[in-house]
Amino acid sequence: MLKDDKSYPFIKITNERYPRLIITRQVKKDGGLYFGPYPDVGAANEIKRLLDRIFPFRKCTNPPSKVCFYYHIGQCMAHTICKKDESYFKSMAQEVSDFLKGQDDKIIDDLKGKMAAAAQTMEFERAAEYRDLIQAIGTLRTKQRVMAKDLQNRDVFGYYVDKGWMCVQVFFVRQGKLIERDVNLFPYYNDPDEDFLTYVGQFYQEKSHLVPNEVLIPQDIDEEAVKALVDTKIVKPQRGEKKQLVNLAIKNARVSLEQKFNLLEKSVEKTQGAIENLGRLLQIPTPVRIESFDNSNIMGTSPVSAMVVFVNGKPSKKDYRKYKIKTVVGPDDYASMREVIRRRYGRVQRDGLTPPDLIVIDGGQGQVNIAKQVIQEELGLDIPIAGLQKNDKHQTHELLFGDPLEVVELSRNSQEFFLLQRIQDEVHRFAITFHRQLRSKNSFSSQLDGIEGLGPKRKQNLMKHFKSLTKIKEASVDEIVEVGVPRAVAEAVQRKLNPQEAEALLQVAEERVDYQTEGEHNES
Repeated sequence: MLKDDKSYPFIKITNERYPRLIITRQVKKDGGLYFGPYPDVGAANEIKRLLDRIFPFRKCTNPPSKVCFYYHIGQCMAHTICKKDESYFKSMAQEVSDFLKGQDDKIIDDLKGKMAAAAQTMEFERAAEYRDLIQAIGTLRTKQRVMAKDLQNRDVFGYYVDKGWMCVQVFFVRQGKLIERDVNLFPYYNDPDEDFLTYVGQFYQEKSHLVPNEVLIPQDIDEEAVKALVDTKIVKPQRGEKKQLVNLAIKNARVSLEQKFNLLEKSVEKTQGAIENLGRLLQIPTPVRIESFDNSNIMGTSPVSAMVVFVNGKPSKKDYRKYKIKTVVGPDDYASMREVIRRRYGRVQRDGLTPPDLIVIDGGQGQVNIAKQVIQEELGLDIPIAGLQKNDKHQTHELLFGDPLEVVELSRNSQEFFLLQRIQDEVHRFAITFHRQLRSKNSFSSQLDGIEGLGPKRKQNLMKHFKSLTKIKEASVDEIVEVGVPRAVAEAVQRKLNPQEAEALLQVAEERVDYQTEGEHNES
């Protein structure tokens, strides 16, 4: 679900007798030295070109029998005639390593010495080359902004959630310098913290994501849970520059989500043309009214379905509908889809409601075929049905339509694709929001059940006033009484929601009784 198959480039010193400096996207346990990741191939190439000018590594995959062009411009040792031993190349590899870690003062001093020597001997072109190299190193330094003074390697995680979507931002900080950021947006289905932890676990399963010395995470994440996933130092910073880094990652995640939603909003302006094109593409009349369905459940708990309606390419929220699944036991997505389609269009048929021009199912071939069976075979209705299938990142991927179902070729840059993506995002948001509300309500009710004197009305008043079960747990007895709950009932609520505190108070009370009793015995 959260896997990102994108791999970033690394600079590698090969583990060969005469090592080479290359760019690769694959990190292997082959004895080579890897540096990175870098934001893109362009950035990696820029650094490699600079290194090639400073360090005379072998350039050819298969060394030629004669010296090559690079030897004549001073960028290769000409290993066919070079008598340097392995220790020399190890020393050169260490210098490259120091350079890429930001420890480039020694190299700059060495280049300055060579520049001065060349100028002294009237080799002004050679002196100018050394000068250009020094300037190039300075330019590279300014591009890599220093984010932390301790020069540690660390990954910084931040995330933000909105409208059923999560964005995770990861900053790659190497030697205190921010060299790259990773951005991933996806729908989330569980609690945000749980899906974030899943993301972190999968993130470090990627070979290109090397585990750093330290990982920074937001305050609301369980530190021990992350430690179980990543074998390195985990920090939840409270203050200082580390806290600022996490806050910056969170802020960037929020901005990325806002940009996504703004882009979808802007696409609304062109939706009239989009629905006409969609009709032509599917060879159906222009789908003025589109109804879309999505199911939501976690391991079968509180299963729900939701329907959103788009009219002329715009959401018609007054027509949205929520469905509690009544006949299905356990996590059966097909059976849930069968029930909700039967309920919705049985009512459309029974009450003479206006049917849609197109039904869009958020799902693959199985869900679409279930909907077809109910619509066409059970109810005898003639309504076109399409499916929107997601990829492994839960992003809109393919449009399914026809009999039998086939993938409809659809440009990802077209307005009709953006319209379908917006419909899919909206029905997911509506379904997941309803599901969370129901779970929260069920959790709230179950934890307050069995308290004498606390009926449905008082439960409703508590939820309306405090907004969440957590807030009620944190409230004092006096604050609960202010909502119109008798003191004895308020105390019972506190005991039920905070059993450990109640046990501690009881223990203190018992100790006081024991102390008083002991005092009475002593007096006698």
